[in-house]
Amino acid sequence: MLFVVALIGISILGFALWSSWRVTRLRDLPTWRRFLPLGLVLLSTAASLLRAADIPQVANAVAFPLILAAIVVSVTEVRADSGRRGAVGLGGR
Repeated sequence: MLFVVALIGISILGFALWSSWRVTRLRDLPTWRRFLPLGLVLLSTAASLLRAADIPQVANAVAFPLILAAIVVSVTEVRADSGRRGAVGLGGR
């Protein structure tokens, strides 16, 4: 059971990193919007490291919601970018 939980956690972290990296490559966004998801992932990692400093309450309350926020922001930006590209492509017909 612990293996499955670890696999799910690693998958969520991997997806957050992958989607955040995709957003950083979108050149038509302002710089702060490109790096917001990656910053959220880094903050989540820092909050998760608080467990090593024996402060698990803060880590439990902050780390996972920050990862989810990074995923939501990343997916929203990628979908908005594909919508903008699609609208531009259809307008030329």
